[in-house]
Amino acid sequence: MVIEQDVRLADGRTLRTYDSGPAGRVATGPALVWHHGSPQTGALLDPLLAATAERGIRLISYGRPSYGGSTPRPGRDVASAAADVAAIADTLGVGRFAVMGASGGGPHALACAALLPDRVTGVVCLAGIAPLTGEFDWSAGMFSDASLRAAARGREARAEFAEHDEFDPDSFTAADWAALEGTWASLGVDAQAAGSAGPDGLIDDDVAFAAPWGFELDAVTAPVLLVQGGEDRVIPAAHADRLLHALPRAELWLRPRDSHVSVLSACPVAMDWLRAQAA
Repeated sequence: MVIEQDVRLADGRTLRTYDSGPAGRVATGPALVWHHGSPQTGALLDPLLAATAERGIRLISYGRPSYGGSTPRPGRDVASAAADVAAIADTLGVGRFAVMGASGGGPHALACAALLPDRVTGVVCLAGIAPLTGEFDWSAGMFSDASLRAAARGREARAEFAEHDEFDPDSFTAADWAALEGTWASLGVDAQAAGSAGPDGLIDDDVAFAAPWGFELDAVTAPVLLVQGGEDRVIPAAHADRLLHALPRAELWLRPRDSHVSVLSACPVAMDWLRAQAA
């Protein structure tokens, strides 16, 4: 049974959290904090629940500010996720934990590892975006970088772009659409729910990605597994390569025929990798 609750933070905000652990909050196995993509509500998705249940892993997730009932926090940076996750873990009685993030969740998972080094045992980053730097062509290979270009000009510009932005289905490959029609159907439903609630969460995510993240990648001392689809049209493989060379303890699983959504089929075996790091 998934337990849903709002965790109140010291600054008065609340974060909507989801926990597959028992009602008494007594952990029965290792804990994994999932960082959702952009946009998502933070609700736990069926394939993740199935994979963690099979492995005896306690799965925890939350909606980032402005997503899924969590209090907005305009101006947040990527690093701010670490303090939010620490507060959630404290409330749920979790000491050490692994983190896993997909797409827009990837940077936030890395933030937890960089800023909570004594608590994070390992990181999985699936189709995650890299920081905006001049060290590589950040937008090369993206089907469209218009929203991120707007975000780089600030929140006002990104909000103005959102007024006429529409998702182009050609951003996804046939493999992505097959995943959304099959195993990952719950992800598509959840993304629609997040989108119908308004664009603020996605706007704040994009602005955070295109600005300094608030930590350096070389501060991530935990082992990191990067999982990347070679045909990803949303976050190209060059981002995984950039992360691989910037993170001290990273390895890359390149899946040449996968794309942005279909690459999530690697989640179960990536969970096995995380368990091995914590052993």
